Amino acid sequence: MNYATQNLPTTAPADRPDARFDVANRLFLRLYQASNLMHKTGTRAVSRHNATTQQWAVMGALSRPAARESGMTVKELIGFLMVSRQNLAGVLARLEDLGLVERVRGADGDGRLRHVRLTPEGERVWRDMLGDIRGYYAAALDGFTTEECVLLFRLLDRLRDSLGGLPAPPTPG
Repeated sequence: MNYATQNLPTTAPADRPDARFDVANRLFLRLYQASNLMHKTGTRAVSRHNATTQQWAVMGALSRPAARESGMTVKELIGFLMVSRQNLAGVLARLEDLGLVERVRGADGDGRLRHVRLTPEGERVWRDMLGDIRGYYAAALDGFTTEECVLLFRLLDRLRDSLGGLPAPPTPG
């Protein structure tokens, strides 16, 4: 048994008032730990491309068929990736400096809207990164069945949707 599963309850006894809190507390800690490890090990996985997990996520979003030709607005990227404008701005600036993304006028009739899309060099780098990404996914999910991966995906979707429905915290001031 490793530190991650040590003292993990198999059920949450209903007779303990704090049982659900205890499980929730451990769950959110595990998600925090997994997220930090994903950033660290994921960045290592694409390091030969001089990329970070944040850059990987942006390039992945822009490589989808729905975004490939016309790109996505910054607002669409923020919504899709669920990041702040400030966090995305730095990642986009770095990708632009590397010549991997470009901002172009949208084809939606509104010349003011700029869309971000992969450049031909960005497309090439993305294709090169895919081999390392596939290897990373295979190694990270080695102990999971496909059914377990699908279940985890569905559960994380439910958690994401639940978190997305929470009211925004009040702004200080």
